[in-house]
Amino acid sequence: MGSPITATIRVVAARGTRVAVMAGVYTRGHGRSNRLATRTHGRSNRLATRTHGRSNRLATRTHGRSNRLATRTHGRRQRLRADGWFPGPARTLYSRLQLGGTGARRGVEIQKILIMTGGGDAPGLNAVIRAAVKRAITGYDWQVIGSIEAFNGVLDDPMRLIPLDLDSVRGLLMRGGTVLGTSNAGGPFEFPVRHPDGSIEAVDRSDELIRRLHRIGVDAVISIGGDGSQRISQALFEKGLPIVGVPKTIDNDLDSTEMTFGFQTAVATATDAIDKLHTTAESHDRVMILEVMGRDAGWIALCSGIAGGADTILIPEIPFEVDNVAMHIKRRRKEGNHFAIVVVAEGAFPRGGTALTVKERKPGQPNPILGGVGAWLGGELEARGFHQTRVCVLGHLQRGGIPSAMDRLLATRYGVAVVDLIAEGKFGYMVALKSDEIVAIPIKDAISRYRTVELDHNMTRTARGLGICFGD
Repeated sequence: MGSPITATIRVVAARGTRVAVMAGVYTRGHGRSNRLATRTHGRSNRLATRTHGRSNRLATRTHGRSNRLATRTHGRRQRLRADGWFPGPARTLYSRLQLGGTGARRGVEIQKILIMTGGGDAPGLNAVIRAAVKRAITGYDWQVIGSIEAFNGVLDDPMRLIPLDLDSVRGLLMRGGTVLGTSNAGGPFEFPVRHPDGSIEAVDRSDELIRRLHRIGVDAVISIGGDGSQRISQALFEKGLPIVGVPKTIDNDLDSTEMTFGFQTAVATATDAIDKLHTTAESHDRVMILEVMGRDAGWIALCSGIAGGADTILIPEIPFEVDNVAMHIKRRRKEGNHFAIVVVAEGAFPRGGTALTVKERKPGQPNPILGGVGAWLGGELEARGFHQTRVCVLGHLQRGGIPSAMDRLLATRYGVAVVDLIAEGKFGYMVALKSDEIVAIPIKDAISRYRTVELDHNMTRTARGLGICFGD
């Protein structure tokens, strides 16, 4: 055996060996941990680098998109300002309207609409207002206001506007006229301004009208009117105004629609007058001349003349000869009919002549006031021996009164449909009647030409088949 010291050294050596072994294990484990940490750290760095790169590229692309969007939006607003618009809150339709297009896209937010009635009044106007208000409120929860006397209510200082709610339109269905009032003078493109010296000048206030509409938060306009009113609507649409139209005229002379509301009632009124003239004409063996409305189109004279049993119908589309009218009346007398009923449209004129006017056109008025052809014809017939000739001018009786059931129905259909046009973003369009369906047509098409009586129209052929004289 060795000495104790030797044994101790051996033990220590043995223990040292174990410590060395453990140290070696630790060193190898620590190396592995370091290598693992290094690899993990490297991976984390590379992942962070890639993620940071992606974030930078995404941020760059997003920033670029935002800049391009901001540039396009700013450019659009600048163009809108140049055209007279002053965009307000983002909710406002004006700031999102695509100028020159068909209007806003479906889904554009509408909150307030304005209704105006322009031109001459017609039975059924109130029915349109009622239907439009009910549809806008109950169907879309929109606010509705009305402009007094066409666009004059917007252009006046102070503005003359009234709120239109369900209570305000109650009972309007059968009322004639328009609760908003109307005017055939004072269009925004030729607004009459009276100077201190009494002279009147027509001024273009269309841009001012658009600015005022925007200022009061109007998102869309419903224009209820005839040819003149819809020409204004088209011009305002071309300036960027979100506007839709409803055809209104007792003359039924708007193209692209088979019928305008108010026409049926006017024809019924004229027919009733003819019925009454029959009895007095027959009692006195007289020639009775009834002058009805119809500036450029003779639909009222033609339809009421056929329905009322007139002997002669004179319309603007067919220039007449007084001698031919006189010969027709004489022929009737030879056949035992000693009275005659002549229906003449205010715009009818003799061959080679022109329509007669009562008043010339004033600044702000679209046309001169026609009239007097009935009296002129009466004088011509008396000069040819018909001394018992009497003239009756129906005039504005044709515009007044309770609308017929057909006009109420058509006006109501138009009122609902025109609000739906706004919801669909179809600005610059007008509702119309086609094959008993309510359709949408561009306003520019409706005003492209008058809907006049065609010489070979079924109504014209029917009248000639009955032996009715047109003076040609």
